[in-house]
Amino acid sequence: MRNRSGIQGVASSPVIVGAVTVLVVIVAVFLAYNANNGLPFVSTYNLTAQLPNADALVKGNEVRIGGARVGIVRSVVPVQLGDGRLAAQLDMRLDQSAAPLPDDSTMMIRPKSPLGLKYVQIVPGDSSRSFAAGETIPLSAARPEPVDIDEFFSMFDEPTRKAIRRNLAGFGNALAGRGPQINGAISALRRFVESGQPTLATLVAPRTNFGGFWRALEDLSATVAPVAETQASLFVGLDRTFAALARVSRPFLQETISKSPPTLDAANADLPAVRPFLDNSARFFAALQPGARVLAESSPTIAAALRAGVPALNASPTLNAELEPTADALLAFQSAPGVFNGLDLLIDTNNVLNSAIRFIEPAQTTCNYLSLTFRNLASASSEGNGLGNWLNFISFEAPTGPNAESAPASAPANGPGRKNHLHYNPYPNTAAPGQTRECEAGNERYKAGRTVLGNPPGNQGTVTSGQLNSGGNG
Repeated sequence: MRNRSGIQGVASSPVIVGAVTVLVVIVAVFLAYNANNGLPFVSTYNLTAQLPNADALVKGNEVRIGGARVGIVRSVVPVQLGDGRLAAQLDMRLDQSAAPLPDDSTMMIRPKSPLGLKYVQIVPGDSSRSFAAGETIPLSAARPEPVDIDEFFSMFDEPTRKAIRRNLAGFGNALAGRGPQINGAISALRRFVESGQPTLATLVAPRTNFGGFWRALEDLSATVAPVAETQASLFVGLDRTFAALARVSRPFLQETISKSPPTLDAANADLPAVRPFLDNSARFFAALQPGARVLAESSPTIAAALRAGVPALNASPTLNAELEPTADALLAFQSAPGVFNGLDLLIDTNNVLNSAIRFIEPAQTTCNYLSLTFRNLASASSEGNGLGNWLNFISFEAPTGPNAESAPASAPANGPGRKNHLHYNPYPNTAAPGQTRECEAGNERYKAGRTVLGNPPGNQGTVTSGQLNSGGNG
Protein backbone atom coordinates (compact mmCIF):
# COMPACT_ATOMS: atom_id res chain seq x y z
CA MET A 1 0.00 0.00 0.00
CA ARG A 2 2.91 2.30 0.75
CA ASN A 3 4.53 1.76 -2.70
CA ARG A 4 1.34 2.40 -4.55
CA SER A 5 0.73 5.48 -2.58
CA GLY A 6 4.31 6.60 -3.33
CA ILE A 7 3.78 6.19 -7.05
CA GLN A 8 0.55 8.01 -6.88
CA GLY A 9 2.34 10.75 -5.00
CA VAL A 10 4.95 11.13 -7.74
CA ALA A 11 2.32 11.08 -10.51
CA SER A 12 0.22 13.53 -8.66
CA SER A 13 3.14 15.98 -8.27
CA PRO A 14 2.83 18.71 -10.91
CA VAL A 15 6.52 19.63 -10.67
CA ILE A 16 7.76 16.12 -11.39
CA VAL A 17 5.27 15.59 -14.22
CA GLY A 18 6.24 18.93 -15.79
CA ALA A 19 9.96 18.16 -15.51
CA VAL A 20 9.56 14.77 -17.18
CA THR A 21 7.45 16.31 -19.93
CA VAL A 22 10.05 19.02 -20.61
CA LEU A 23 12.82 16.39 -20.67
CA VAL A 24 10.90 14.27 -23.20
CA VAL A 25 10.24 17.30 -25.39
CA ILE A 26 13.92 18.32 -25.27
CA VAL A 27 15.02 14.82 -26.26
CA ALA A 28 12.46 14.74 -29.09
CA VAL A 29 13.54 18.15 -30.39
CA PHE A 30 17.22 17.13 -30.19
CA LEU A 31 16.56 13.92 -32.11
CA ALA A 32 14.47 15.78 -34.71
CA TYR A 33 17.13 18.48 -35.16
CA ASN A 34 19.91 15.95 -35.63
CA ALA A 35 17.87 13.55 -37.77
CA ASN A 36 19.60 14.73 -40.94
CA ASN A 37 23.03 14.37 -39.32
CA GLY A 38 22.39 10.83 -38.06
CA LEU A 39 21.34 9.53 -34.72
CA PRO A 40 23.71 10.06 -31.82
CA PHE A 41 25.66 7.21 -30.28
CA VAL A 42 25.38 5.22 -33.55
CA SER A 43 28.63 4.10 -35.23
CA THR A 44 29.10 5.33 -38.81
CA TYR A 45 31.24 4.55 -41.90
CA ASN A 46 32.89 7.87 -42.79
CA LEU A 47 34.45 8.47 -46.22
CA THR A 48 35.81 11.44 -48.17
CA ALA A 49 35.17 11.84 -51.90
CA GLN A 50 36.38 14.20 -54.63
CA LEU A 51 34.09 15.45 -57.41
CA PRO A 52 34.86 17.82 -60.30
CA ASN A 53 31.67 19.80 -59.62
CA ALA A 54 29.39 19.86 -56.58
CA ASP A 55 27.05 22.60 -57.79
CA ALA A 56 23.86 22.90 -55.66
CA LEU A 57 25.12 20.18 -53.29
CA VAL A 58 25.01 21.35 -49.67
CA LYS A 59 25.52 20.02 -46.19
CA GLY A 60 22.81 17.57 -45.18
CA ASN A 61 22.08 16.19 -48.68
CA GLU A 62 21.48 12.48 -48.83
CA VAL A 63 23.82 9.75 -49.97
CA ARG A 64 22.01 6.84 -51.66
CA ILE A 65 22.87 3.38 -52.89
CA GLY A 66 20.31 1.74 -55.13
CA GLY A 67 17.80 4.48 -54.25
CA ALA A 68 18.02 3.80 -50.49
CA ARG A 69 19.36 6.41 -48.11
CA VAL A 70 22.62 5.21 -46.58
CA GLY A 71 24.10 8.44 -45.23
CA ILE A 72 24.42 12.20 -45.45
CA VAL A 73 26.89 14.82 -46.67
CA ARG A 74 28.53 16.45 -43.67
CA SER A 75 30.46 19.17 -45.56
CA VAL A 76 31.40 20.40 -49.06
CA VAL A 77 34.67 22.33 -49.43
CA PRO A 78 36.74 23.33 -52.49
CA VAL A 79 40.24 21.86 -52.83
CA GLN A 80 43.09 22.38 -55.28
CA LEU A 81 44.53 19.28 -56.93
CA GLY A 82 48.19 18.64 -57.61
CA ASP A 83 47.90 19.77 -61.25
CA GLY A 84 46.36 23.11 -60.27
CA ARG A 85 42.74 22.22 -61.03
CA LEU A 86 39.95 22.89 -58.54
CA ALA A 87 37.56 20.20 -57.28
CA ALA A 88 34.96 19.69 -54.55
CA GLN A 89 35.69 17.48 -51.56
CA LEU A 90 32.76 15.80 -49.77
CA ASP A 91 32.85 14.53 -46.21
CA MET A 92 30.23 11.76 -46.07
CA ARG A 93 28.83 9.94 -43.03
CA LEU A 94 27.48 6.55 -44.12
CA ASP A 95 25.64 3.86 -42.22
CA GLN A 96 27.43 0.68 -41.33
CA SER A 97 25.14 -1.10 -43.77
CA ALA A 98 27.09 0.54 -46.63
CA ALA A 99 30.45 -0.81 -45.42
CA PRO A 100 32.70 -1.99 -46.88
CA LEU A 101 32.50 -0.04 -50.17
CA PRO A 102 34.53 -1.61 -53.07
CA ASP A 103 37.35 0.61 -54.34
CA ASP A 104 36.03 0.50 -57.94
CA SER A 105 32.73 2.09 -56.97
CA THR A 106 31.55 5.17 -58.84
CA MET A 107 29.77 8.34 -57.74
CA MET A 108 27.34 10.71 -59.39
CA ILE A 109 25.41 13.81 -58.33
CA ARG A 110 21.76 13.44 -59.33
CA PRO A 111 18.72 15.70 -58.97
CA LYS A 112 16.24 14.74 -56.29
CA SER A 113 13.49 17.03 -57.53
CA PRO A 114 12.86 19.53 -60.32
CA LEU A 115 13.40 22.31 -57.78
CA GLY A 116 17.15 21.73 -57.74
CA LEU A 117 17.60 19.53 -54.65
CA LYS A 118 20.32 16.94 -55.27
CA TYR A 119 21.81 13.86 -53.68
CA VAL A 120 24.94 11.71 -54.09
CA GLN A 121 24.44 8.37 -55.77
CA ILE A 122 27.01 5.64 -55.17
CA VAL A 123 27.18 2.64 -57.50
CA PRO A 124 29.14 -0.12 -55.70
CA GLY A 125 31.69 -2.02 -57.79
CA ASP A 126 32.70 -5.64 -57.67
CA SER A 127 36.31 -5.33 -56.53
CA SER A 128 37.61 -7.50 -53.70
CA ARG A 129 39.34 -4.49 -52.20
CA SER A 130 37.36 -1.83 -50.37
CA PHE A 131 37.76 1.62 -48.87
CA ALA A 132 38.66 1.74 -45.21
CA ALA A 133 36.89 4.23 -42.96
CA GLY A 134 38.40 7.69 -43.43
CA GLU A 135 39.84 7.01 -46.92
CA THR A 136 39.20 9.24 -49.94
CA ILE A 137 37.32 8.16 -53.04
CA PRO A 138 39.47 9.53 -55.90
CA LEU A 139 38.34 11.96 -58.55
CA SER A 140 38.56 9.21 -61.17
CA ALA A 141 35.51 7.54 -59.60
CA ALA A 142 33.32 10.53 -60.43
CA ARG A 143 30.96 10.18 -63.36
CA PRO A 144 29.42 12.98 -65.48
CA GLU A 145 26.67 14.83 -63.75
CA PRO A 146 23.22 14.41 -65.41
CA VAL A 147 21.91 17.46 -67.18
CA ASP A 148 19.20 19.17 -65.16
CA ILE A 149 16.07 20.44 -66.80
CA ASP A 150 17.07 24.06 -66.13
CA GLU A 151 20.43 23.45 -67.83
CA PHE A 152 18.62 21.84 -70.75
CA PHE A 153 16.40 24.86 -71.24
CA SER A 154 19.33 27.26 -70.70
CA MET A 155 20.77 26.26 -74.08
CA PHE A 156 17.83 28.00 -75.71
CA ASP A 157 19.30 31.46 -75.28
CA GLU A 158 18.12 34.48 -77.23
CA PRO A 159 20.33 33.90 -80.34
CA THR A 160 19.25 30.24 -80.43
CA ARG A 161 15.58 31.19 -80.14
CA LYS A 162 15.95 33.70 -82.94
CA ALA A 163 17.70 31.09 -85.09
CA ILE A 164 14.92 28.55 -84.38
CA ARG A 165 12.30 31.11 -85.39
CA ARG A 166 14.16 31.83 -88.61
CA ASN A 167 14.53 28.10 -89.32
CA LEU A 168 10.82 27.49 -88.75
CA ALA A 169 9.98 30.43 -90.98
CA GLY A 170 12.35 29.12 -93.64
CA PHE A 171 11.00 25.55 -93.45
CA GLY A 172 7.45 26.91 -93.51
CA ASN A 173 8.17 28.96 -96.60
CA ALA A 174 9.89 25.98 -98.19
CA LEU A 175 6.96 23.63 -97.57
CA ALA A 176 4.11 26.10 -98.01
CA GLY A 177 2.18 25.45 -101.22
CA ARG A 178 4.34 22.46 -102.16
CA GLY A 179 1.97 19.63 -101.24
CA PRO A 180 1.84 18.18 -104.77
CA GLN A 181 5.63 18.19 -105.00
CA ILE A 182 5.91 16.43 -101.62
CA ASN A 183 3.36 13.82 -102.71
CA GLY A 184 5.33 13.34 -105.92
CA ALA A 185 8.55 12.90 -103.92
CA ILE A 186 6.90 10.25 -101.71
CA SER A 187 5.59 8.45 -104.79
CA ALA A 188 9.04 8.56 -106.40
CA LEU A 189 10.56 7.25 -103.16
CA ARG A 190 8.26 4.25 -103.28
CA ARG A 191 9.32 3.53 -106.87
CA PHE A 192 12.95 3.95 -105.79
CA VAL A 193 12.51 1.37 -103.04
CA GLU A 194 10.78 -1.05 -105.38
CA SER A 195 13.52 -0.56 -107.99
CA GLY A 196 16.21 -0.99 -105.37
CA GLN A 197 15.04 -4.44 -104.28
CA PRO A 198 16.92 -6.27 -107.10
CA THR A 199 20.04 -4.31 -106.18
CA LEU A 200 19.72 -5.31 -102.55
CA ALA A 201 19.05 -8.94 -103.56
CA THR A 202 22.22 -8.92 -105.63
CA LEU A 203 24.14 -7.29 -102.80
CA VAL A 204 23.20 -9.96 -100.25
CA ALA A 205 23.59 -12.86 -102.67
CA PRO A 206 26.25 -15.45 -101.64
CA ARG A 207 28.31 -14.80 -104.77
CA THR A 208 28.88 -11.16 -103.75
CA ASN A 209 30.45 -12.29 -100.45
CA PHE A 210 28.82 -9.40 -98.60
CA GLY A 211 29.65 -11.13 -95.33
CA GLY A 212 33.32 -11.19 -96.36
CA PHE A 213 33.19 -7.43 -96.61
CA TRP A 214 32.19 -7.17 -92.97
CA ARG A 215 34.76 -9.78 -91.96
CA ALA A 216 37.43 -7.77 -93.79
CA LEU A 217 36.18 -4.68 -92.00
CA GLU A 218 36.52 -6.58 -88.73
CA ASP A 219 40.08 -7.59 -89.66
CA LEU A 220 40.82 -3.95 -90.45
CA SER A 221 39.53 -2.92 -87.04
CA ALA A 222 41.67 -5.62 -85.43
CA THR A 223 44.67 -4.30 -87.34
CA VAL A 224 44.22 -0.75 -86.09
CA ALA A 225 43.42 -1.91 -82.56
CA PRO A 226 47.10 -1.88 -81.44
CA VAL A 227 47.30 1.83 -82.30
CA ALA A 228 44.01 2.60 -80.61
CA GLU A 229 45.79 4.46 -77.81
CA THR A 230 47.69 6.52 -80.36
CA GLN A 231 44.43 7.35 -82.11
CA ALA A 232 42.86 8.14 -78.76
CA SER A 233 45.72 10.50 -77.96
CA LEU A 234 45.17 12.02 -81.40
CA PHE A 235 41.54 12.69 -80.58
CA VAL A 236 42.56 14.05 -77.16
CA GLY A 237 44.92 16.43 -78.93
CA LEU A 238 42.16 17.38 -81.36
CA ASP A 239 39.87 18.00 -78.41
CA ARG A 240 42.43 20.32 -76.84
CA THR A 241 42.97 22.06 -80.16
CA PHE A 242 39.27 22.62 -80.76
CA ALA A 243 38.84 23.69 -77.14
CA ALA A 244 41.54 26.31 -77.68
CA LEU A 245 39.82 27.39 -80.90
CA ALA A 246 36.50 27.54 -79.06
CA ARG A 247 37.94 30.09 -76.64
CA VAL A 248 38.76 32.42 -79.52
CA SER A 249 35.84 31.51 -81.76
CA ARG A 250 33.96 34.60 -80.71
CA PRO A 251 34.68 37.23 -81.72
CA PHE A 252 38.04 36.48 -83.38
CA LEU A 253 37.31 33.48 -85.62
CA GLN A 254 33.78 34.72 -86.22
CA GLU A 255 35.04 38.11 -87.37
CA THR A 256 37.75 36.44 -89.49
CA ILE A 257 35.17 34.31 -91.28
CA SER A 258 32.72 37.19 -91.70
CA LYS A 259 35.41 39.57 -92.98
CA SER A 260 37.14 37.08 -95.27
CA PRO A 261 34.74 37.44 -98.27
CA PRO A 262 35.04 41.26 -98.48
CA THR A 263 38.79 40.91 -97.94
CA LEU A 264 39.05 38.46 -100.84
CA ASP A 265 36.95 40.77 -103.02
CA ALA A 266 39.24 43.69 -102.17
CA ALA A 267 42.31 41.54 -102.87
CA ASN A 268 40.91 40.43 -106.24
CA ALA A 269 40.32 44.05 -107.13
CA ASP A 270 43.71 45.34 -105.89
CA LEU A 271 46.10 42.54 -106.89
CA PRO A 272 46.03 43.39 -110.64
CA ALA A 273 47.01 46.95 -109.74
CA VAL A 274 49.69 45.72 -107.34
CA ARG A 275 51.27 43.34 -109.88
CA PRO A 276 53.27 46.10 -111.71
CA PHE A 277 54.56 47.28 -108.33
CA LEU A 278 55.67 43.74 -107.49
CA ASP A 279 57.38 43.41 -110.89
CA ASN A 280 59.18 46.71 -110.38
CA SER A 281 60.09 45.66 -106.83
CA ALA A 282 61.63 42.45 -108.20
CA ARG A 283 63.74 44.41 -110.67
CA PHE A 284 64.62 46.92 -107.94
CA PHE A 285 65.90 44.24 -105.57
CA ALA A 286 67.77 42.53 -108.41
CA ALA A 287 69.51 45.84 -109.12
CA LEU A 288 70.08 46.33 -105.39
CA GLN A 289 72.10 43.12 -105.03
CA PRO A 290 75.44 44.59 -106.23
CA GLY A 291 75.01 47.49 -103.83
CA ALA A 292 74.25 45.07 -101.00
CA ARG A 293 77.43 43.16 -101.77
CA VAL A 294 79.45 46.39 -101.82
CA LEU A 295 77.78 47.37 -98.55
CA ALA A 296 79.54 44.47 -96.85
CA GLU A 297 82.89 45.89 -97.94
CA SER A 298 82.03 49.45 -96.97
CA SER A 299 80.41 48.51 -93.65
CA PRO A 300 83.61 49.29 -91.67
CA THR A 301 83.61 52.80 -93.12
CA ILE A 302 79.91 53.18 -92.34
CA ALA A 303 80.50 51.90 -88.81
CA ALA A 304 83.32 54.41 -88.34
CA ALA A 305 81.06 57.17 -89.66
CA LEU A 306 78.35 56.14 -87.20
CA ARG A 307 80.83 56.10 -84.34
CA ALA A 308 81.96 59.57 -85.34
CA GLY A 309 78.38 60.70 -85.81
CA VAL A 310 77.23 59.75 -82.29
CA PRO A 311 79.32 62.48 -80.58
CA ALA A 312 78.13 64.93 -83.23
CA LEU A 313 74.53 64.02 -82.51
CA ASN A 314 75.18 64.32 -78.78
CA ALA A 315 76.50 67.80 -79.38
CA SER A 316 73.62 68.73 -81.69
CA PRO A 317 71.35 70.00 -78.84
CA THR A 318 73.94 72.70 -78.13
CA LEU A 319 74.02 73.58 -81.81
CA ASN A 320 70.23 73.61 -81.97
CA ALA A 321 70.13 75.94 -79.00
CA GLU A 322 72.41 78.34 -80.87
CA LEU A 323 70.35 78.19 -84.06
CA GLU A 324 67.54 80.36 -82.75
CA PRO A 325 69.74 83.36 -81.75
CA THR A 326 71.65 82.88 -84.99
CA ALA A 327 68.39 83.03 -86.96
CA ASP A 328 67.39 86.12 -84.99
CA ALA A 329 70.74 87.68 -85.82
CA LEU A 330 70.26 86.83 -89.50
CA LEU A 331 66.81 88.40 -89.45
CA ALA A 332 68.26 91.50 -87.82
CA PHE A 333 71.07 91.56 -90.38
CA GLN A 334 68.50 91.24 -93.16
CA SER A 335 66.60 94.21 -91.79
CA ALA A 336 69.75 96.35 -91.59
CA PRO A 337 70.05 99.19 -94.14
CA GLY A 338 72.16 98.44 -97.18
CA VAL A 339 71.94 94.62 -96.87
CA PHE A 340 69.77 94.24 -99.92
CA ASN A 341 72.03 96.54 -101.92
CA GLY A 342 74.99 94.42 -100.90
CA LEU A 343 73.12 91.23 -101.84
CA ASP A 344 72.28 92.70 -105.22
CA LEU A 345 75.97 93.51 -105.73
CA LEU A 346 76.87 89.95 -104.71
CA ILE A 347 74.35 88.60 -107.19
CA ASP A 348 75.84 90.73 -109.93
CA THR A 349 79.36 89.61 -108.92
CA ASN A 350 78.23 86.01 -108.96
CA ASN A 351 76.71 86.41 -112.40
CA VAL A 352 80.00 87.93 -113.64
CA LEU A 353 82.12 85.18 -112.06
CA ASN A 354 79.71 82.37 -112.94
CA SER A 355 81.43 81.44 -116.18
CA ALA A 356 84.89 81.48 -114.59
CA ILE A 357 83.67 79.49 -111.55
CA ARG A 358 82.01 76.89 -113.77
CA PHE A 359 85.30 76.54 -115.68
CA ILE A 360 87.54 76.41 -112.58
CA GLU A 361 85.23 74.36 -110.33
CA PRO A 362 85.95 70.89 -111.91
CA ALA A 363 89.68 71.40 -111.21
CA GLN A 364 88.79 70.87 -107.52
CA THR A 365 85.50 68.93 -107.49
CA THR A 366 86.69 66.41 -110.11
CA CYS A 367 90.49 66.54 -110.11
CA ASN A 368 91.20 67.62 -106.47
CA TYR A 369 93.98 69.98 -107.68
CA LEU A 370 93.34 72.74 -105.11
CA SER A 371 93.63 70.30 -102.20
CA LEU A 372 96.78 68.81 -103.70
CA THR A 373 98.32 72.30 -104.01
CA PHE A 374 97.74 73.15 -100.33
CA ARG A 375 98.88 69.68 -99.26
CA ASN A 376 102.13 70.03 -101.19
CA LEU A 377 102.72 73.53 -99.82
CA ALA A 378 102.16 72.29 -96.26
CA SER A 379 104.43 69.32 -96.87
CA ALA A 380 107.17 71.53 -98.34
CA SER A 381 107.22 73.81 -95.28
CA SER A 382 106.82 71.14 -92.61
CA GLU A 383 110.18 69.36 -92.92
CA GLY A 384 113.59 70.62 -91.84
CA ASN A 385 115.93 70.79 -88.84
CA GLY A 386 116.69 73.18 -85.98
CA LEU A 387 117.96 75.82 -88.42
CA GLY A 388 114.77 75.94 -90.48
CA ASN A 389 112.60 74.15 -93.05
CA TRP A 390 113.52 73.29 -96.62
CA LEU A 391 111.92 72.16 -99.82
CA ASN A 392 112.46 68.58 -100.99
CA PHE A 393 113.95 68.24 -104.44
CA ILE A 394 115.52 65.57 -106.60
CA SER A 395 118.67 66.18 -108.70
CA PHE A 396 118.71 64.53 -112.07
CA GLU A 397 120.96 64.80 -115.09
CA ALA A 398 119.58 67.16 -117.72
CA PRO A 399 119.33 65.71 -121.25
CA THR A 400 121.97 66.78 -123.77
CA GLY A 401 121.61 67.45 -127.48
CA PRO A 402 120.21 70.07 -129.84
CA ASN A 403 117.65 72.36 -128.20
CA ALA A 404 118.02 70.43 -124.97
CA GLU A 405 116.00 71.50 -121.94
CA SER A 406 119.17 72.27 -119.97
CA ALA A 407 119.87 75.47 -122.00
CA PRO A 408 118.08 78.04 -124.17
CA ALA A 409 116.67 76.48 -127.36
CA SER A 410 115.35 77.73 -130.66
CA ALA A 411 112.94 74.83 -131.11
CA PRO A 412 111.49 71.96 -129.09
CA ALA A 413 114.01 69.23 -128.34
CA ASN A 414 113.37 66.41 -130.81
CA GLY A 415 116.28 63.98 -130.60
CA PRO A 416 118.45 62.65 -131.95
CA GLY A 417 119.08 60.83 -128.69
CA ARG A 418 116.27 58.85 -126.98
CA LYS A 419 116.37 61.08 -123.89
CA ASN A 420 116.47 64.44 -125.70
CA HIS A 421 112.73 64.89 -126.32
CA LEU A 422 110.57 67.69 -124.91
CA HIS A 423 107.32 66.84 -123.03
CA TYR A 424 105.28 69.96 -122.32
CA ASN A 425 101.54 70.52 -121.75
CA PRO A 426 100.86 74.23 -121.04
CA TYR A 427 97.05 73.89 -120.84
CA PRO A 428 96.14 70.43 -119.44
CA ASN A 429 92.49 69.35 -119.40
CA THR A 430 90.84 69.74 -115.98
CA ALA A 431 87.35 68.33 -116.83
CA ALA A 432 86.14 71.91 -117.43
CA PRO A 433 83.11 72.58 -119.65
CA GLY A 434 84.04 72.07 -123.29
CA GLN A 435 87.03 69.87 -122.43
CA THR A 436 87.43 66.11 -122.35
CA ARG A 437 86.46 64.79 -118.92
CA GLU A 438 89.96 63.97 -117.65
CA CYS A 439 92.57 65.25 -115.22
CA GLU A 440 95.71 65.48 -117.37
CA ALA A 441 98.02 67.47 -115.07
CA GLY A 442 100.15 64.94 -113.20
CA ASN A 443 98.62 61.98 -115.05
CA GLU A 444 100.37 62.29 -118.45
CA ARG A 445 102.25 59.15 -119.38
CA TYR A 446 105.90 59.78 -120.30
CA LYS A 447 106.59 58.71 -123.89
CA ALA A 448 110.30 57.91 -124.07
CA GLY A 449 111.96 58.75 -127.40
CA ARG A 450 108.99 60.85 -128.52
CA THR A 451 108.28 64.58 -128.40
CA VAL A 452 104.85 65.37 -126.91
CA LEU A 453 103.56 68.95 -126.90
CA GLY A 454 100.06 69.90 -125.68
CA ASN A 455 97.39 67.41 -124.66
CA PRO A 456 98.62 63.80 -124.84
CA PRO A 457 96.51 61.34 -126.79
CA GLY A 458 93.87 59.25 -125.00
CA ASN A 459 91.88 59.86 -121.81
CA GLN A 460 94.06 60.09 -118.70
CA GLY A 461 91.15 59.49 -116.28
CA THR A 462 89.94 61.56 -113.35
CA VAL A 463 91.86 59.85 -110.51
CA THR A 464 94.43 61.98 -108.72
CA SER A 465 96.31 61.57 -105.49
CA GLY A 466 94.13 61.50 -102.39
CA GLN A 467 90.79 60.60 -103.99
CA LEU A 468 88.88 57.47 -105.04
CA ASN A 469 88.12 56.58 -108.65
CA SER A 470 85.22 58.74 -109.77
CA GLY A 471 84.82 57.16 -113.16
CA GLY A 472 85.73 58.35 -116.60
CA ASN A 473 89.05 56.47 -116.90
CA GLY A 474 89.96 55.99 -120.53
